[in-house]
Amino acid sequence: MTLILTGSPTRFGEDRFTEDNGLLAAVQAALPLYPHVLLVSAAPDDRKFTDYVLDSMSACIRKSGITPASVTMLDRRNAGLARELVRGADWVVLCGGHVPTQNRFLHEIGLRELLKGFDGLVMGCSAGSMNCADRVYSHPELPGEAVDPAYPRWLEGLGLTRLQIVPHYDQVRYAVVDGRRLFEDIIFPESWRHAFYTFPDGGYILCKDGRETLFGTAWEISNGQMRQISAENQVYSFMNVIFISPHFPQTYCHFCSRLRANGVTVLGIADAPYHELNGELRDALTDYYKVNNLEDYEEMYRAVAWFAHKYGRIDWIESNNEYWLEQDARLRTDFNVTTGLHTDRIASIRNKSEMKKYYALGGIPTARQVKGSEGPAKVKAFVKKTGYPVIAKPDSGMGAGGTTKIHDDSELKAWFGNHPDDYGRYVVEEFITGLLVSYDAIYNAEGEPVFENNTVFPTPIMEIVHDNSETCYWTNKTVPAKLAAIGRCTVKAFDIRSRFVHLEFFQLDRDREGLGKKGDYVGLEVNMRPPGGYTPDMMNFAHSTDVYQIWADVVAFDERRKGAGEQYYCAYAGRRDCYRYKHSHEEVMARYGDAVCMAERVPAALSDDLCDMAYIARFADKKDVDRFFAFVTER
Repeated sequence: MTLILTGSPTRFGEDRFTEDNGLLAAVQAALPLYPHVLLVSAAPDDRKFTDYVLDSMSACIRKSGITPASVTMLDRRNAGLARELVRGADWVVLCGGHVPTQNRFLHEIGLRELLKGFDGLVMGCSAGSMNCADRVYSHPELPGEAVDPAYPRWLEGLGLTRLQIVPHYDQVRYAVVDGRRLFEDIIFPESWRHAFYTFPDGGYILCKDGRETLFGTAWEISNGQMRQISAENQVYSFMNVIFISPHFPQTYCHFCSRLRANGVTVLGIADAPYHELNGELRDALTDYYKVNNLEDYEEMYRAVAWFAHKYGRIDWIESNNEYWLEQDARLRTDFNVTTGLHTDRIASIRNKSEMKKYYALGGIPTARQVKGSEGPAKVKAFVKKTGYPVIAKPDSGMGAGGTTKIHDDSELKAWFGNHPDDYGRYVVEEFITGLLVSYDAIYNAEGEPVFENNTVFPTPIMEIVHDNSETCYWTNKTVPAKLAAIGRCTVKAFDIRSRFVHLEFFQLDRDREGLGKKGDYVGLEVNMRPPGGYTPDMMNFAHSTDVYQIWADVVAFDERRKGAGEQYYCAYAGRRDCYRYKHSHEEVMARYGDAVCMAERVPAALSDDLCDMAYIARFADKKDVDRFFAFVTER
């Protein structure tokens, strides 16, 4: 079923469906060439009015360029034929009028049951749109209703949508009923713990394939306030997105706030007390469920189940965090959330040994590798072919944790001695020298990149952590064409869609047999989430854009709406508390203050990789990046 909710499909005073905001096109796309149209009256016992609506609506349909095979009005006269009329219709139009009157008639003919399995177009007009809701908000309209304590404000509807609308914004915004202002005195006070949507005639909500989208100028009324959520020729998406651990890393609150700005119902699950969430995150979340332990799957399952019960179908479950990828996939699988990876594919992006298969499918060169589970003898034979050094790292893991560089037979023997019971969890890989770079991108549902970025890591994180050295890396102005090509090829090989990706490559510093020439790229590992730390912010600074918004636009609309401005190099320089630096913080800011975009303490959980103090600056010239690194880190 396709559902369209309108106040009126015509602009005020016009006699045909408006083409504004794509309304006529949306109606035509949902209909056969010669549709059978069934109008459902809002005044079933008023024959004169009902006949007038039949004539005027029939004329309006034809003037809009739609040629109906038939147009029939369902009212009291033929109510006994409701089942046959609905079954024979391609297009059911719920007409406007008095909400409670139409609501009673809809229940009398059992329309809620009759529409189950209906595969055509249902379009609501005014009262008809309001009665499509599961729980209908029927605000007072006629004289006496506002002061009548028995007037029914809440009714059971057709259950076709959870959305409640207040139609005809232009006509009713300053209406007065029984001496009370409709909006300020009636609707606003009744909007606590509810959300009503109001828009002028010609705007509409399209519900299709489980997604609800509002087109045109509109406002949301909730908790006693009204805010504009969309403008003419803009789109606002209604979705239920569960965001897991939205408070950590601390910048992930931006993902939530951008989703909220797009009309998404953002539902957070985390282990922090609600009052400890920052203001931006609290404002972004529609609801929040605190668990005692994010790693307790039963707790997480109950949290998602509660949200599904309260808000209906869950459209997305996401954390954008490597640590929770497997749990995200399990929850999506168990709740049949079709956006995102399920459990049957998670190994391909988590296990380094499984990644090799997909790299091979895409023809992407990678370092040779052997599983530790094959035993010491097989690993020794492997090393005999590749030579030392080699790298031992967890098959399933994130970051540089657990990674060891092995230089000779004695170190290899010692490594096995240190891992007598768990060496099967590791892989051993030939060591490749070169420049570590990343291809970062956001992909839409068609597997096409809508944003691309390149970051360069002159010193790998593994060495920074092991040597307790300063972290210095930068984001490039542009993505080298050869890197963009292999990045896109990798995403295609892994069949990744609607995701933020962070793919790591070595750019060879010399020719290597079986891998490529100097300057070529070799696949290291795939990370199907945003890059960690402050890198998303660095992308924003480098490209004068907002990657949090770009990602949220892909989630809500499957397109990029945020452009980019002037391009820069963006540099990250970290300092450690254990060292004494030549130049004070004040000196750094005095020299680079105009270029510095961020200067702040790094959360303790990230300090091993990113140091204790972060300075992020942007420059037009690459030479300034090198000078910046030298000045900040000089001891």
